[in-house]
Amino acid sequence: MRLFGFKGPNGYEGVGALTKGSSDTYIDLSATDPQIPNHLQDMIISKEMMDRAAKAISNPNAVTGKMSGITFKVPIERPGKIVCMGLNYADHAKEGGNARPEYPSFFMRGPSSMTAHLSPIVRPKVSDKLDYEAELAFIVGKKARNLTLDNALDCVAGYSIFNDGSIRDYQRKTTQWTIGKNFDQTGAFGPWLVTPDELPVGCHGLNIQSRLNGQVMQNANTKDFLWGIAETIVLITECMTLEPGDVVITGTPAGVGYARTPPVFMKPGDICEIEIESIGILRNTIADE
Repeated sequence: MRLFGFKGPNGYEGVGALTKGSSDTYIDLSATDPQIPNHLQDMIISKEMMDRAAKAISNPNAVTGKMSGITFKVPIERPGKIVCMGLNYADHAKEGGNARPEYPSFFMRGPSSMTAHLSPIVRPKVSDKLDYEAELAFIVGKKARNLTLDNALDCVAGYSIFNDGSIRDYQRKTTQWTIGKNFDQTGAFGPWLVTPDELPVGCHGLNIQSRLNGQVMQNANTKDFLWGIAETIVLITECMTLEPGDVVITGTPAGVGYARTPPVFMKPGDICEIEIESIGILRNTIADE
């Protein structure tokens, strides 16, 4: 299933599902089955609701709508934690002047730093060094602690796309990256959540690409992860409990703007697209604060 939260006319909110074979029609799950919550975060934590969603998708009388009539929301609006991973591709670590790390870099994002598919990424007043980072995201559906490689993927509710927009000068003001990664509306997230049954195990072997105004900036494959999804979950859950609705961002490959000569940063009017094979395209314009 490919599930997303949306806003419709007159303040209506619901959960939608892409219809197979159509790029402009969706199924309104919340209207088709009134028992289904109108927030995706509330739905993924319940196996019963996920089963209801699957039945609603196959319902010949399902309520449908046009994609042009809705506004996307970020897939998970109130994550308890957004755990981000850095230096998970050797080529990106190298372009940043780092040796192949023995352990990944972890940092956190807050919910106010996110923005949705087709909504603007906001360049703040205090900096013009807004960089793009194409990343695979996964969403936690079950409480998870001290998992193993054998059971780690059982906690994943689905996968999505993240543009880990970074304010590079602020990122380097401190030894920690947090401040440069948490400006309001800099991290784009979406467009939807794809359930694991529609993807390779652990999303292994998927092409990942960023494009700025149509020009390819990053082009890699998730097979190049230093730590795959299962390994990442093992590392995180030996330290903390992952809870339903938590989001994990898995790092970016080489080709980011600050490492180019000359550097390339996103500016108002630009269009940035992040595409991950078999998941979709996350598209955002850039706007000034």
